[in-house]
Amino acid sequence: MALASCTCMRTHRRPGKCRNEATQFSREIQSTIKSANFASWATLSFSFLLLDQIHNQTTIMSGPLDTVKDFASSLTGQATASTEKGEFSKPSEFPTETQRGRGVGLQSDMKKQPATNLQEAEDGFTHYKAAGKLAGKSALVTGGDSGIGRSVAVMYAMEGAHVAIIYLPEEEQDAQETSRLCQKFGGKPAICKPCDIRSETEVNTTIASIISAFGGTLDILVNNASVMYDTKALTDISTDQFDRTVKTNVYGTFFVTRAALPSIPKGGNIIVTVSQVAYSGSPTLLDYSMTKGAGVAFVRSLSQNLLEKGIRVNGVAPGPVWTPLQPAAMDEETLSEWHKSPAPMGRIGQPSELGPAYVFLASQDGSFISGQTIHVNGGKVVNS
Repeated sequence: MALASCTCMRTHRRPGKCRNEATQFSREIQSTIKSANFASWATLSFSFLLLDQIHNQTTIMSGPLDTVKDFASSLTGQATASTEKGEFSKPSEFPTETQRGRGVGLQSDMKKQPATNLQEAEDGFTHYKAAGKLAGKSALVTGGDSGIGRSVAVMYAMEGAHVAIIYLPEEEQDAQETSRLCQKFGGKPAICKPCDIRSETEVNTTIASIISAFGGTLDILVNNASVMYDTKALTDISTDQFDRTVKTNVYGTFFVTRAALPSIPKGGNIIVTVSQVAYSGSPTLLDYSMTKGAGVAFVRSLSQNLLEKGIRVNGVAPGPVWTPLQPAAMDEETLSEWHKSPAPMGRIGQPSELGPAYVFLASQDGSFISGQTIHVNGGKVVNS
């Protein structure tokens, strides 16, 4: 991998007048990284080592080089990229993995990391481009520690919102990463509050704390937290599994919305993550499909109830998307088969492709929309 270098690097002098050269050098590194074949981890490691050593030798170049390192990261594990053209992974490019038996999946333990705010482009990947659509707003995202919830939280932060997330205590590591990304891309860390939304008391206490931190007002509520367990037969669904699924996906959404509603002003928004299976069904996600059907009914009914208060209520129905929900729900064999049955577009979706729908619904762009569900499912036609 051949790279040119700026004058200060060749002469080993402390840079004084080479800002332009440093910037140009960083562009050369970015171009080289973009065109490199990162099938070899040794090559990738060398690239980061080179960037670190250059960074240590000069302070004037730190800004450009930090940008390059972020760019390099976006082309590796975090991007789940299949080529240098900016295409997300095809079904055959996912490793065999499972977190079945844990109850909830952890993004930090996934072999193939979902994309949070990267998007496909003709010439490499690009980050989501914000436009200040949620400036000055406050937003709460349940299940904001990972997957779609993380993408929504980070994009909201990028759009100028102050974000809070709630999650289970065992998801703390993932939650802190979401907060870090909110600060990195949006300038302010997320408020992190562990909470089991199956508990009415715990929800009431947690929501009150978050709204207090926001100064008494909550502009956007995203009910995203869910659990899902793939089970072949109705008779194999235990009462404990059914209880957890219904209480998380239905009770939790109800408890959180009820606790938050008095603090949501006119012009506020409530968004519920439903699912494609609420419309098309699933032979092995019987209890989960029931709860997502309830979510659709909740959106349609609550939207009518709150129209006179000027609060909009909508849903987003993901199709097959790569999040911790999948490895937590399926064993290795089932997950492998799931990857072989992708969306009509020929692949599994990424959380970063869902986030913009939530931004649209929460922003002024969606001001004439309520009681509706946006289907982000890779081309699956469903009756809504």
